[in-house]
Amino acid sequence: MRPELETIEPTEAHDVDGKYTYHVPTRLEFIRKVGSGAYGTVCSFKDKETGELYAVKKIQNAFDDLVDAKRILREVKLLRQLKHDNIIAIFDMYPPPSADFEDIYIVTDLMETDLHRVIYSKQQLTDEHFQYFIYQLLRGLKYLHSANVLHRDLKPSNILVNKNCDLKICDFGLARGFRKEGEEDNNLTDYVVTRWYRAPEVVLLASEYTKAIDMWSVGCILCELIGRKALFTGKDHLDQIKKIVDILGYPVEEDLHWLPKDGPARRFLQKCPQATGRPWHELYPRANQTSLGLVNLMLRFDPYSRIDVQEALEHPYFEGLHTPEDEPVADHPVEWAFDDFVPNKRLMQNYIYLECASFREVIMERDAADLGDRGIKELLDDQRAKGLYWTQPPR
Repeated sequence: MRPELETIEPTEAHDVDGKYTYHVPTRLEFIRKVGSGAYGTVCSFKDKETGELYAVKKIQNAFDDLVDAKRILREVKLLRQLKHDNIIAIFDMYPPPSADFEDIYIVTDLMETDLHRVIYSKQQLTDEHFQYFIYQLLRGLKYLHSANVLHRDLKPSNILVNKNCDLKICDFGLARGFRKEGEEDNNLTDYVVTRWYRAPEVVLLASEYTKAIDMWSVGCILCELIGRKALFTGKDHLDQIKKIVDILGYPVEEDLHWLPKDGPARRFLQKCPQATGRPWHELYPRANQTSLGLVNLMLRFDPYSRIDVQEALEHPYFEGLHTPEDEPVADHPVEWAFDDFVPNKRLMQNYIYLECASFREVIMERDAADLGDRGIKELLDDQRAKGLYWTQPPR
C-alpha cells in the first residue's frame, strides 16, 4: 500500500441519510444535509478549528455522464475566476484518494436557502424585499457580463439567499461567453435552461445569444417575486411562446427584425394567436408601479430593445440602493480556452484532478508514478503553458 503524505489531512466518513457517505477532512463537523438533486448532494459542515460554516457538494460517480462532468468543470473554472459578493465562491476541492477516482467534493459558501423556496413559502414579502433581491442580482450580473460571461440559467432556485437577504448567484454549468460583433457562434447551441425563464429568441432561435437573455430571466424572476408564482409556465416550446405572446401581445414587425423572414422560427411564431397583450398593472394590481415599469423594460420581445444591466441598475426602482462606486466590474474577461476540448472519461478525470491539485499540489507527489501514464503530466504542462492552471491555498 502506498504511504500517505502527512501534509494531506486525514479524512473521516459521515453517513448522510443512510444513502450517502461523505469523506471529508477530520476537522469538519457534519451539521446537516442541505439539499440534493441530479447534480449531487450538498451538506453543511463546521470547521472545528475556525468555527466557519461551509457547504460541501458531493458529486457521486461524477464521470458517468460526460456532459454533466464537463459542466462541473466549467463551473469550477468559472468560479475560480469570478470574485464578487453576489456570486457563490469556491473555497476548496478535496483531494481524491488517487488519480483514478469517481467522486468530487466542492466546498463553497453556505447559504440558508434559495429564492424559489422563499417565493413559495409563507414568508411575507414586501416591495423592499423585491428591490433588494433584484438589485443584488443585477449587481452580480453586471460583474458577470463585464467578465464576458452569460449565466444562461437564471431562475429562483439558482439564486441563494440568507435570512438577512444577502444573495448569491450559483450554478454556472450552462454559462458561456457571448459573441462580439462578427464573431462565430461560440458553440452555444446546447441550450437546456429551464423553459419558463427562456427569452423568446432562445425559444425561437437556439443560436441567438446576447446579454439580453439574462435580463429577460431577471424580469421573469421579478414578476415571480411580485406575484408569488411563475409568469410564463409553458408546457413545451410552442406553449411557452404562446404564453409570452398572450401577455406581451403579438410582436409588431419592427420587434422581429432579428428573426429571419422566411425561416422556420417565423412559421413557428405564426401559430400563436394575434393577442393584444395584457397590461402589467392588471396582472399585478398591488405592485409598485415603478417595479412594473422596470418589468416592462426587461420583458421586451425584441432583445435589442431590452434594457441592459447598467440601465437597470440606474432605474428609479433602485433609488437609494444604486451605488455606482460599489458595483464593481471584472478586472479582465474570462478566458474561455479551458472549455475547448471534447471530453472522455479519463480526460475529465484528469482535468478535475488538476483542479483538486491546484489546492493541494502535494497530491501530485503522492501520485507521481501515475501522472505520466494517465496523461496528467502532459495536461498539466499544456494548462500551465496556456495560463489555465491556477494554484491557491484551500480555505
